[in-house]
Amino acid sequence: MPDAMLQTFLSRSLPVVLPVAPLFALLLFAKEPLANRIAHTDPAKFHHSPAVHDGAGSLDYQALFNYDTLNTNLFFLHRGVINPKSGIGAHFHNQCEEMFVILDGEAQFTIDGRTSLLKGPAGAICRMGHSHAIYNATDKPIEWMNINVTAMKGTYDAFDLEDPRVDVPLDPIPVFMTMRLDKALLKPVTAMNRGNGTVGYRRALGPAVFRSPWAYVDHLVLPPNSSIGAHVHHELEEFYYVLHGQGAVSVAAGRSMAETTSIQDGDVIPLRLGDINSFSNTGHEPLEFLIVGISRDGTHRLDNVDMEMPSSK
Repeated sequence: MPDAMLQTFLSRSLPVVLPVAPLFALLLFAKEPLANRIAHTDPAKFHHSPAVHDGAGSLDYQALFNYDTLNTNLFFLHRGVINPKSGIGAHFHNQCEEMFVILDGEAQFTIDGRTSLLKGPAGAICRMGHSHAIYNATDKPIEWMNINVTAMKGTYDAFDLEDPRVDVPLDPIPVFMTMRLDKALLKPVTAMNRGNGTVGYRRALGPAVFRSPWAYVDHLVLPPNSSIGAHVHHELEEFYYVLHGQGAVSVAAGRSMAETTSIQDGDVIPLRLGDINSFSNTGHEPLEFLIVGISRDGTHRLDNVDMEMPSSK
């Protein structure tokens, strides 16, 4: 998506409706090599954006995924940095749900006019019909991610409140829903999806949190030489964002042969309906993921079926 269009999404308060990707584009996606479908975080490609939603200062970001990356209602995945004394101003979403995530440092998160300090890695979900903002009061940039899922495919809205949320009172305990990516909270799972070894896993946010087709946010850590085995979802799509480490992903789209490629910090892997997939840690350090699941409709139907991976290319 062009930078100018992304800037429009961030700054305008009027609804934006985009056409659904045509069938031929979906077929091309299935045929595109796996390595080309994976997006890579690249600070050299960050787009500088001042006064986002009338916020203070500026941020720098890139769009890793757009509305046509998945068949389900993911609208975008942005990755970037919030600069010192900068933030995203308060604004409403009535047709989508959005979550700001910080991967390091600390930031002031606001939901419905109430603000609390969260230490990364952490995030806060803004449900449909509510407002949110974020502000970096520190002297260092904060690594940041923004995930947006819409009620209707290709539809985005925002209504700015002209409030940068600077120098506001802080609640010592948040009065809104937050998410912590804390490894101490992970639970051991042996042979996950018939994979190798014992991994750490936790559902950080479940279906009850969301009103949109957004289904969950998971936290997963694979120790060296471990893996999660081949499995498939028919009711939802996912993306895996690599928080740390090196590994390999294998995907068989539809009835095609499996493809395997390497992954590392900052990579994000899209998985569409019916994609058989598996992940393994090929490095010497833990391989850590943030995983987002999006249902094919608002019923939040979930499924997870172990499979045999087709022969690799």
